[in-house]
Amino acid sequence: MRPERSGLLHRGFTLLLGLVALPAFQASADDWPQWGGPQRDLVWREDGIVRKFPSGGLLPRIWSTPVGEGYAGPAVADGRVFVLDFLRDSDRGGRGGTERVLCLDAETGDVLWQHAYPVQYTVSYPNGPRATPVIDDNRVYTIGALGDMFCFDVASGDILWETGFQKEFGTRLPNWGMAASPLVEGDQLITLVGGQEALVVSFDKRTGQVLWRALDSGAVGYCPPAIFELGGRRQLLVWHPEALVALDPEDGKLQWQIPDRVGAGLTIATPRVVGNRVFVSSFYNGGRMIEVAADGQSAQIVWQGKSDSEISTDTLHCLMSTPVFTGSHIYGIGTYGQLRCLDAHTGERIWETFEATGEGRWWNAFLIPHEDRYFIHNEQGDLIIARLSPEGYEEISRAKLLEPTRRVRRRMTIWSHPAFAMQSVFARNDREIVRVDLRRDE
Repeated sequence: MRPERSGLLHRGFTLLLGLVALPAFQASADDWPQWGGPQRDLVWREDGIVRKFPSGGLLPRIWSTPVGEGYAGPAVADGRVFVLDFLRDSDRGGRGGTERVLCLDAETGDVLWQHAYPVQYTVSYPNGPRATPVIDDNRVYTIGALGDMFCFDVASGDILWETGFQKEFGTRLPNWGMAASPLVEGDQLITLVGGQEALVVSFDKRTGQVLWRALDSGAVGYCPPAIFELGGRRQLLVWHPEALVALDPEDGKLQWQIPDRVGAGLTIATPRVVGNRVFVSSFYNGGRMIEVAADGQSAQIVWQGKSDSEISTDTLHCLMSTPVFTGSHIYGIGTYGQLRCLDAHTGERIWETFEATGEGRWWNAFLIPHEDRYFIHNEQGDLIIARLSPEGYEEISRAKLLEPTRRVRRRMTIWSHPAFAMQSVFARNDREIVRVDLRRDE
């Protein structure tokens, strides 16, 4: 059923891709069913997790399963793991091959079912799908790098509906492909599409019928849509390369917007919200703090960075990593791997360190708050437990989670966000996906 500055970076910005977003659906506490986890806010809330890694830095693997290339992070729910990958066909110029959707048993890592379809990549860094799957009850939704979107039956792998963004909507793909993970909102599946008068499209999640379209912009970007409570009303935030926009999630009507042309279209990191304040950050243009009016119908910039440079930076210049906004402070990764702390009221930088990362262009690490500390997964495959505070960075423990498998400049990297579920971490590189036990021994 079929319803209705380039060349600079990346490999699959997936972004990596909202703090305090309201849950779109019910999920058990130990699942990670979508980008950002159960509440789509990139916070891990399970109890009984290790305070420190075993001596020797060896993490206890439960299983490992071979996979192909890809940047898409895994999603975990109801005993199943979903992940996308790419098998390259050397006979097709290195850009052709097969994208796959894999469903694994979360206990054993065994492949329960898979769906494969041919692709011929036209995007930069043609190394696999980018977007994290979304699991909702008995359905799972996936988007490939070229905009092939599927709704599968979770148990059987049967296709319930499908669409292709380029064919059905005339989408002009962003430079690094489709990376934004879709959002379930009631009976809707809302996602970035990028077609004519259809930057954002709402589908009936059960049938694939188009319910509404919004915004006329050919600049798609990579940032997943998210819903927040702002000005006493639920608002759908869409950060694309021309503006930060708030829509009514019921019908897609514009509530307010802040025009903001972002260098190289690099809207990636999910907006962070505390109260009526929204923080966004991009690679070249740095940070913006926006305040939404009490009635939720207008917004203004409170402060913003003055630098449009990747080298001479101020505030916070994020690439793939979504920052953490606590209300009083902001923690995030800058253009060359700087882990920074900002005063959230002024944007003033309080400290920075390279201890959790390394120093080099596009260096990346993902920050996952858990209780009174953070789990940090850096691009070298290290998993770190640390405390972040206005006083500085305090590392508690570090161990190797995965080996980096993709060369960027002169280093090997992993640019895929892990999932934290079942008192474990599920992580992938271009060769394997693993489940590692993080339960605390009582």
